[in-house]
Amino acid sequence: MHTNTQPVILLIAPVMDVLQTSLDASYRVFRLYEQTDTTEFLNRHGGEVQAVVTRGDTGVSRDILEQLPQAGMIAVFGVGTDAIDLSYTRERGIHVGITAGVLTDDVADLAMGLLLAASRRLCQGDHFVRTGQWEKTAPPLATKVSTKRLGILGMGNIGQAIARRAKGFDMTILYHSRQRNDALDDQWCEDLHSLASQSDFLVIAASGSAENSGIINAAVFEAMPEHAWLINVARGSLIDEPALLRALQEKVIAGAALDVFEHEPHVPEAFFALDNVLLQPHVASATVETRQAMSQSVSDNLAAYFSGRAIPGLIQ
Repeated sequence: MHTNTQPVILLIAPVMDVLQTSLDASYRVFRLYEQTDTTEFLNRHGGEVQAVVTRGDTGVSRDILEQLPQAGMIAVFGVGTDAIDLSYTRERGIHVGITAGVLTDDVADLAMGLLLAASRRLCQGDHFVRTGQWEKTAPPLATKVSTKRLGILGMGNIGQAIARRAKGFDMTILYHSRQRNDALDDQWCEDLHSLASQSDFLVIAASGSAENSGIINAAVFEAMPEHAWLINVARGSLIDEPALLRALQEKVIAGAALDVFEHEPHVPEAFFALDNVLLQPHVASATVETRQAMSQSVSDNLAAYFSGRAIPGLIQ
């Protein structure tokens, strides 16, 4: 039962049932994704909204925020803020909180899983056995992972977690980020092309900011060794997809493993015909444990905001 004294939340997109239940128990929740006429709905109710809950892949547009004059908090289910106009939220004094640190392990695990599955041709091997081909011929050889050079673009929490896992495979770690981290004993590369040219595997773990849009382009693929693999667990917008398709089709690089895409859930069909690409439906954080923890983090961020306490996942 809701009361008029409960804070009002605008939920931009569906989230896990456990989080929806938690929100319903503590707040009056308006579900924008259920409205057939969002403009009319916001004209009627936008002035009541005090906080917004959204997903990292969905964000919230400036147009919507401009219709929420009382909104002082955006709680993101995820760590991505590329779909939020942070300059505008800063101007308005709107707090933005993410599920910081909660999904690091899962994303790093998937990065290594993609790297291994793609280079060792695990999906192709499964198909090879299921279709009876093993009884007729031997499977093709795959690519070794241990002792190879792993390049990481973006050496934040996730990048460092990937590096720790890779060291278990005796890999040499190279990285490029905005600034060199002197606390790390890994090899820092001054620019992306230098990193790409030295990497047997190039893992993308950078933020999906506007300045990073399309940063993985034809020049990067040309810089990579022909035997190199590209792994992306960050944002699809970082990769020039047409350029990647050409690089895969023309064997400029050995292959790619992708969890994210520029216009997901739409994936260019040209990828489907290639046997040197491994595709996943943006599932890096999609484990029961982590999604539950992310839900709790969103609840904690909101509770802290409305009680005037420090917001645990505050980024601005």
